[in-house]
Formats: sequence, structure tokens, C-alpha cells
Amino acid sequence: MHMGIVARFDIPRAVEMAREMTEFLIEKEIKVSIDSSLIQFMPEFKERSVELAEMDTDMIIAIGGDGTILRTQRFVNGKKIPIIGINMGTVGFLTEIDPKNAFDAVKDVLEGKYFIEKRTQLRVCHGEELPSALNEVVMMTRKPAKMLHIEISVDEEIVEELRADGLIISTPSGSTAYSMSAGGPIVDPRVEAFIIVPICPFKLGARPIVVPNKSQIKVKLLKKGKKAIAVIDGQYEEEINYLEELIFVKSTTNAYFVRLTHNFYQRVKDLLTEGGINS
Repeated sequence: MHMGIVARFDIPRAVEMAREMTEFLIEKEIKVSIDSSLIQFMPEFKERSVELAEMDTDMIIAIGGDGTILRTQRFVNGKKIPIIGINMGTVGFLTEIDPKNAFDAVKDVLEGKYFIEKRTQLRVCHGEELPSALNEVVMMTRKPAKMLHIEISVDEEIVEELRADGLIISTPSGSTAYSMSAGGPIVDPRVEAFIIVPICPFKLGARPIVVPNKSQIKVKLLKKGKKAIAVIDGQYEEEINYLEELIFVKSTTNAYFVRLTHNFYQRVKDLLTEGGINS
């Protein structure tokens, strides 16, 4: 087996966990590749350095929060590499494993005691194809305190024209992220749907909408002279100009996660109770 290691390097305990996990895997005679951006903090493993975009392993252990997972998935998208998430972030909906159980969990994985969970992604086009979104795409103005004037259509039918602080197009995975904070519903990852959530709309009737993931969603910018940006999974930005459209469809590629338990609802309950305050 060949394992990859990715970690947040702005948190010392995440780097230390990456070092200990590397040593643990080597002792188990597992081939290990380490994200090159992490090597500056772990120079003793320099010979195992690999650019994340070039990593081609059986699995990747991502040590951090959801941001670490999203960054990892962006670079390995399309390779069908399952990700094992060890939570060193705050809330961490995508990271299943608690640090105190990390080595036991990885041992179970090495013994085959796991299953693979597949997550739908959003394909995003703005003239040309942009990076896919695992969680969400957020549209907002470049200038604070300004509103977007947008038209939303689903399968060529105009659903809404509104002014709002922004708009979120979310996958079920992203339904427990920004979408939820903006008033969107929590959606089981097994549901084949996308969620459209206006952010502080200047229209009382503008409510979150759940649409089939076979639909094509179009968002057009209507206000002349006001530019917007689309932020994909908090990782990538694209500028949108007057009358330009963003088009969203189901991606042909999925994200894959290594899971040890079927506990989505309990995990949501626990994490929302904690709220990331003490993490």
C-alpha cells in the first residue's frame, strides 16, 4: 500500500501528527509520500517529498480541518484517491477521525476495516471550466456593503431575480458549511441534489431552494458597473462581470473519503453542539 500525507503547517500539533504518522506507517512497511509544502517542517523526510498535484497514492491522510480536505481534493481531483481526514481544525464536518484515535483508526484502515464514501461535486463554468467544488461556490461583490443583482435559472426556467449580499450554490457536502450558516437546510450526502441559498436577500420571498443534481443552474449578473467574484470552496476566485453567467452542473468526477462508521446524523448533532468554539 502507498499512503500520502498532507497536513496544515500553521498548527504545530498537526505537523507533529504528520511526523508521527509518517514514522508509524514506515514501521508498518507502508510506502509514504509527503506533500512537498510540508517538507520544510519535516526535513528528515525530504526524500519522500511529492508535489500534491503529482501525488498518486492508494490513499491520502489529510491532517487538519475541512480547508485541508478541500485543498487536497482540489489537487487530486479526478484521480479517485480516497482521503482519510484527521481533524485538527475547528468543526471539521469532512474530517471523521479524532486525533486521539488517529493511529488506531489508520491501523483499522490498514487491516481493511473501512468503506469508501463517494461525494458529489459541482462542475463550474464561466466561459471555460473552472475547478470543481466539493462544498460550495459563493458569489459576492468585490466591495463590502454592496449588493448583487442576479438572475437565477434552473433548466432554462427563471427561478428568481433578486438583490442580495451574495449567493451560495452548494452540494450536500457543503450543506453543513456556509450554506447552513446562511439559513440553508442540512442535506444528507446521499441525496442527489444541489442547494441554492441567497445570502441576506432584499426580498422576503427569496428562500433556499433544493434542486435535482441533474439540473443545470445558471446565475447571471444583472447590475451594470458592479463586478462580482465567485469563490470555489474558499480556494479559488473568479471575477464575474455584467451580464456574464456562471453555469453549474453535476461534475463527472467525485470526491472519495475513507470512512470507519455510518454516523452522519450523530456527527452533525455532535459538531453543531460543539460549534467549533473549544476546538
